[in-house]
Amino acid sequence: MTWHLGRWAAFDTETTGVDVESDRIVTAAVYGLGGGMPVEPNDWFVDPGIEIPEGATAVHGISTEEAQTKGEPAKGAVDHIADVLAGYAREGATVVGHNVVYDLTLLDRELRRYGLPTVDERLNGQPLYVVDTAVLDKHADPYRKRVSETQGPRQLITLAQVYDLPWDDDNAHGASYDAVIAARVAHRIGTLAHMARADWPERIRQVRRPRYGDFNGLTLAELHARQVDLAAEQAAGLQAHFRKTDPDAVVDGAWPLRPWVEPSTEGEPA
Repeated sequence: MTWHLGRWAAFDTETTGVDVESDRIVTAAVYGLGGGMPVEPNDWFVDPGIEIPEGATAVHGISTEEAQTKGEPAKGAVDHIADVLAGYAREGATVVGHNVVYDLTLLDRELRRYGLPTVDERLNGQPLYVVDTAVLDKHADPYRKRVSETQGPRQLITLAQVYDLPWDDDNAHGASYDAVIAARVAHRIGTLAHMARADWPERIRQVRRPRYGDFNGLTLAELHARQVDLAAEQAAGLQAHFRKTDPDAVVDGAWPLRPWVEPSTEGEPA
């Protein structure tokens, strides 16, 4: 079976911000999809335990008051999210998402914050295979330009448009919607990778120097390893671009999880 036809655990979060080291989960979704099995939706609404900034509320529409009123306590929620995600992985499902390194790293930090086992510790030795649409798409179609001043070439809405998927602005930036769309994008990329170029849709045939075929015939382990290398290469290229204007710019290329660094205790009383 080719890598895009198996069982997937589509994963996404909506959060209090973009800093994986300090921000918190507000909503999360893990959807079991594909593999000839029924859809299994798993959704969480979380009280993050901190104020939700107005900028984050503007993205996902959830205020601090609403999270406090409707959300479940963060410790129990993140424990359950990790259990469900690891459970799918133990059964052989692939975790899929868009820029999923962000979501996996944020979940990892939440678990550590509450002294809970990490996803890796819950796997019982089973490998965690990940498919990241941001990494795959950037390699397959490297020269895509911005759609507009406000819409970048790698946003999930752009990928939905490129791969002829419907987009609902009212539901976008909800964890469940974004998780499912990312899975559908990944399926389209996998389909193109295993399709004769002559059979591609017209939009894809017009892509400048496409590299979808690089993902043809790979095992999940090979695809995962390839994404580790691609993510590092893509981050290095972005960092070089940023350093044209900011010599100190750093772009972390670790994937699918940014390494945990123990907080320094230097200077604390003995």
